[in-house]
Amino acid sequence: MPALICGSLAFDTITNFYGRFAQQILPEQVHILNVSFLVPTLRREYGGCAGNIAYTLKLLGGEPVVLAAIGSDGGDYLARLDSLGIDRSPVRVEPEHHTAQAIIITDTDNNQINAFHPGAMTQSHLSPVPARSDLAIGIIAPDGREAMLLHAEQLHGAGVPFIFDPGQQLPRFDGAELRHFVEQSSWVALNDYEARMLCERMDASLEELSSTPGVQGVVVTLAEEGCDVWQQGRSVRVHGVPASAVVDPTGCGDAFRAGLLFGLERGWGLERCAALGNRLGAVKISCQGGQNHRIELSILDV
Repeated sequence: MPALICGSLAFDTITNFYGRFAQQILPEQVHILNVSFLVPTLRREYGGCAGNIAYTLKLLGGEPVVLAAIGSDGGDYLARLDSLGIDRSPVRVEPEHHTAQAIIITDTDNNQINAFHPGAMTQSHLSPVPARSDLAIGIIAPDGREAMLLHAEQLHGAGVPFIFDPGQQLPRFDGAELRHFVEQSSWVALNDYEARMLCERMDASLEELSSTPGVQGVVVTLAEEGCDVWQQGRSVRVHGVPASAVVDPTGCGDAFRAGLLFGLERGWGLERCAALGNRLGAVKISCQGGQNHRIELSILDV
């Protein structure tokens, strides 16, 4: 059954810095920070959390439905979604805005510095969650602030279970707003940095978050170490999967979340879903861009 993916559609401008950020930024001089990174490689990719998640979910055999906003320059992105067989009927076109764009610099340790222009994403709240009876699951991925608040309310009101994935938008919400998101959601997905920030803002531990009524699990990703799955106050480590090559981390978290959506929609246990997510992250990191990887369906044997 279809999975509604609420989030961004964006173009990613991806560059590589063949050094280490830590060697270029002097902590005692950050008050007068003036840093330039030589980035000899540059490419433009289709991206955005909603687009990336939908891409991998479709590869797995899922039925993604994308709810997002795109700008006047997004015609080729819409055509790409059509060519992939991804339902983009709820996507809003904003002719007065550019499509959101992320500018990403990755260093040799796979640390990233990002700049993000939201563009049409700021208008995504103008499109509601579609009134469909066939939606089995959803995800609130990083999007415009108002859209995330509104779409979470609408999914909850419609009785559609969803993953709350605040990502880089997490700092835009205060503790009360984050608690309301968690209370409406069925699952929460974070990386380890986001998990610490969420807990600080909510003044709660992961143990307490995972025991919130209605929350069936909290997943905290740990890069190559895998992830921790929290359920009812208890944590289990789901170990990572070695990658054949470490090329580009862009979109690895989105590939992981596609695995969660695929498994949860099929009634898998959360640990099994996380194991699939780890496999997908390892596949994605060996390929440049968020939507260029391929998978063998044997990956589902977890």
